[in-house]
Amino acid sequence: MKKFLYRFSILVLLLIIYSCAAFLPFIKSEEKIPEIPKAENEFRAVWVATVANIDWPSKPGLTVEQQKTEALSILDTAKSLNLNAIIFQVRPHCDAFYVSDLEPWSYYLTGEQGKSPDPFYDPLNFWIDEAHKRGMELHAWFNPYRAHHPAGGQITDHSIIVKRPELAKKLSSGFVWLDPAMKETQQHSMNVILDVVKRYDIDGVHIDDYFYPYPSYNGDEDFPDDDSWKEYKKSKGKLSRDDWRRKAVNDFVRDLYINIKAEKRWVKFGISPFGIWRPNHPHSIKGFDQYEKLYADARLWLQKGWLDYFTPQLYWPINQIPQSYPVLLGWWDRQNIKDRNLWPGLFTSKVQDSTGIDENINQIMVTRGIIHHNPGHTHFSMKAFLRSDSLGLNSALKNSVYEKQALVPTTPWLDDKAPDAPRSIALNFDSLSVKIDWVNEEPKDIFLSVIYYQYGDHWKYQILTENSLNLPTSIPHYIEKDTTHLKLSKIAITNVDRCGNESLPLLSEVVIQ
Repeated sequence: MKKFLYRFSILVLLLIIYSCAAFLPFIKSEEKIPEIPKAENEFRAVWVATVANIDWPSKPGLTVEQQKTEALSILDTAKSLNLNAIIFQVRPHCDAFYVSDLEPWSYYLTGEQGKSPDPFYDPLNFWIDEAHKRGMELHAWFNPYRAHHPAGGQITDHSIIVKRPELAKKLSSGFVWLDPAMKETQQHSMNVILDVVKRYDIDGVHIDDYFYPYPSYNGDEDFPDDDSWKEYKKSKGKLSRDDWRRKAVNDFVRDLYINIKAEKRWVKFGISPFGIWRPNHPHSIKGFDQYEKLYADARLWLQKGWLDYFTPQLYWPINQIPQSYPVLLGWWDRQNIKDRNLWPGLFTSKVQDSTGIDENINQIMVTRGIIHHNPGHTHFSMKAFLRSDSLGLNSALKNSVYEKQALVPTTPWLDDKAPDAPRSIALNFDSLSVKIDWVNEEPKDIFLSVIYYQYGDHWKYQILTENSLNLPTSIPHYIEKDTTHLKLSKIAITNVDRCGNESLPLLSEVVIQ
């Protein structure tokens, strides 16, 4: 018995020693991780509409140099506001702002449908490259069913309306729509979108609220799809006409999400539907019924998780009971059972005075309060920020809710693995500043880097790209804060991937003589 107890005591002692030995390195590695504040996380986007030349280019047929100058002005303005995403309309109506074998060059670009830029360039590639240089995401915005807009110039032989007339439905207002219930329509739009996903380095695919057309586009008459409806009934279809239309849109949304992920999993898919799902949801809400009129079951898409971010167009004020911004946002948040990113749309172009500016800022603050995890929002549209700042909108945003840069929030269902931290930091001192450069082990997994730097107890940060316009960056030796002269003491760098995952920091102590 004594021998057994002795052996048992030795075994327990060995287990304790082994456990401590295994645990000590864990504690040690944890202690090595420096404690630094995190950069703000918030999706801050703006729609750049090309249909009817709303935002860019300012009119059809500008020279290539003029187009590029206007584009750079938009991107620089967005960057100056600390926005981090551009939602750029590349397909206003079965046309293209990029090189395509499937659809013609847009009238809004060159002034003639089917005519390429001269001298030649690819606008989408240009926008992607310049947005990425400024640390902003570029989401390609498509209209899946609109085939012609009354402002879209002459319909040419390049148009799908001429090439595939059996798909096109003319509406009384001058619009032409592809029939969403026809498999050929769905396949064509799918091919167009996936072609861009495959060939371009976009960060997201975006579709808006134009599914079946708004009733006013056809004089409040029903959508003219008698032929496809008869074919469905002839094939022994059991659905009602309304449900048949909704199913066609639902199938397209679901299949588009699946196909984007099969091609490039990290490319985010976002939808910006009309802001009200149905009247009386919640009870106080009145207004247009997109479920009944556009055949868009937007709640279903959100609840099924057929998207990565959801941007309902909440274009109403906070204090408007029948269409209240916070009431609607809170309702959509409760429908978000898959925990997708919920980033509402704001009608910023409606801002006309100081009251409108306060409303815009208050809506951003309300959104941060309701969507406290991974908040965000999108402004419609860029022209609101291109006006002279006599209203003070840009400066009011920059001096309050956009004072600091922000990273786009994560999408953990796509990727939750952070990239590696930088391998090394190089610091070069001059009389006034420290120039920083660094080396990464696997740069292909890195979209952004964040430089954190400390003065006394005060931390600041910059978000940069590897091909940023101002790399390597310089940090001043000293700052003045509250009449105190603070010396630079620490610099840390993290890496961020395409899905917003941020690495552990690599820290360097700084000694200023």
